Amino acid sequence: MKVSLVGERVILVPYMKDHVPKYHAWMQDPGILQATASEPLTLDQEYEMQLSWTQDTSKHTFIVLDKDLMVGDFIHGQPYTQVLFSAMVGDVNIFMNDLDDSHIAEIEIMIAESKSRCKGLAKESVLLMMASAVKIFGILIFRAKIGESNDASLNLFQKLEFKKTSYSEIFKEVTLELQITESKRRELLQLIGNATVTHS
Repeated sequence: MKVSLVGERVILVPYMKDHVPKYHAWMQDPGILQATASEPLTLDQEYEMQLSWTQDTSKHTFIVLDKDLMVGDFIHGQPYTQVLFSAMVGDVNIFMNDLDDSHIAEIEIMIAESKSRCKGLAKESVLLMMASAVKIFGILIFRAKIGESNDASLNLFQKLEFKKTSYSEIFKEVTLELQITESKRRELLQLIGNATVTHS
């Protein structure tokens, strides 16, 4: 998915090497680590992780840019500038790691910058990501695994019509799913049709 997706409030760009230092800084925050069920990595390990994600066709990670924080026009593939750095506020991922069904994808969203929360960016990012995954990969079921204490993410996915399917006592984690019906598919494809998609 070497594309950028331009919505009303966000721009999703592929996760690149230049993004790693700021991403790494986010992942030093204990609250973010807990919310994302992540372990802290060194900067070198973060660079290695970014490279491995780039090479893994089952993982697709995009950086969320807050359009309100951008100055000037966005050009896909443009050099990583301070303008883009200041607009970088989170990431959204899909993982197609179900060995039994290639039409299932796990989805995650993180808005790391507090100034960009509660603005609808997470919702639009998830919808754009799902729309592109439906269009490009034919995904039929989306899953979200969320820590039971992460009320913001639980509320977001429930508003997006995800339904709780299981709970892990060990990980204190809720799994929610969204089945892509034909009407939902048309709705998502219309969304991606209205977004600007630029290719590398």
